[in-house]
Amino acid sequence: MDSLQLFSGRQIVMATKHGKERVLAPRLTKELGLHCLVPDQLNTDLLGTFSGEVDRLDSPIETARKKCHMAMDLTSVDLAIASEGSFGPHPSIPFIPAHEEILVLMDKKNKWEFVMRTLEAKTNYRQMTLDSIHALDSFLDQSKFPSHALIVKKSADDPTDCVKGIHDALVLQQTVESFLKQLGKCHIETDMRAMHNPTRMAVIDAMSASLTQQIKTACPECQAPGFRLTEFIRGLPCAYCGEATRSVKAEIYACQSCSYTESKTPGHAMPTEDPMYCDFCNP
Repeated sequence: MDSLQLFSGRQIVMATKHGKERVLAPRLTKELGLHCLVPDQLNTDLLGTFSGEVDRLDSPIETARKKCHMAMDLTSVDLAIASEGSFGPHPSIPFIPAHEEILVLMDKKNKWEFVMRTLEAKTNYRQMTLDSIHALDSFLDQSKFPSHALIVKKSADDPTDCVKGIHDALVLQQTVESFLKQLGKCHIETDMRAMHNPTRMAVIDAMSASLTQQIKTACPECQAPGFRLTEFIRGLPCAYCGEATRSVKAEIYACQSCSYTESKTPGHAMPTEDPMYCDFCNP
């Protein structure tokens, strides 16, 4: 079973209204031979918006799946791709913002689903409340304005009449001054929609490369596409005391079609771990 034969010549629908086809379509066309379709009528904002007009009710992966189903239902195409991003405090690095992105390719014809996830500390995600136009300077540097757009709102919790997609310094100044004149303060945040955020778009591009490579990797047992890393086994023994450490000693790869699994030693791994990483030798 050749992955390229299974996908080449088929049509895939891009479940996006935020320009992600710019990085997804070229790679899917080149690597898998797909014909990419972007439906004009698809409104993924119904499932949630970064600016807060619509709350996201489902988990990120369920939201990405719903985008795929929306796009397939709208176009009657049986192959779809969607991504969903989340932004907030990093779960393990204090005071650092984080970007989680999930990319899902759904094949309804063959009942396959291919998923990529990433957690990035490299993001321009920022927000703050202003009571003066002069407080903007440091925020603009951190947010990568004007290459990355900004959103101005009445408050963090009030998206009514918000202004999105601001790339122009004069427009930003006039918008902030207007809100300050009316309310005495306003809220400003980075616009995380992909077409207004090159940093996020680059992450999606890199994920699409990993996704296509995953799809092109066939299962050794049944040759179905998408043989992928699903689990890490920790417990690499310490070189000094022999006790298990938290370092990875094996990677588990699995097939979603026949459930075949295979344990592999990480390519960079040594047979034992340095005692400095051992909780017994170096508590």
